[in-house]
Amino acid sequence: MTSRGYTNEEGGLMNNFAVEPKIYVDEKQQFGFNQYAEKLNGRLAMIGFISAIALEIATGHGVIGFLTNL
Repeated sequence: MTSRGYTNEEGGLMNNFAVEPKIYVDEKQQFGFNQYAEKLNGRLAMIGFISAIALEIATGHGVIGFLTNL
């Protein structure tokens, strides 16, 4: 006989088994370190790196050199 995680054996002994928690997937946006935030951070870093290279090609100076000449 099984009910609520308890099982009675043939000898009348009662065994207590852990009940598995219900698992669900939450699809809403979250704050902090999550997969979406890491992807966004990586994409923004790539855009910044390409922009720095384009600035150096266009002006002949690096980012720091360009900012000191303003």
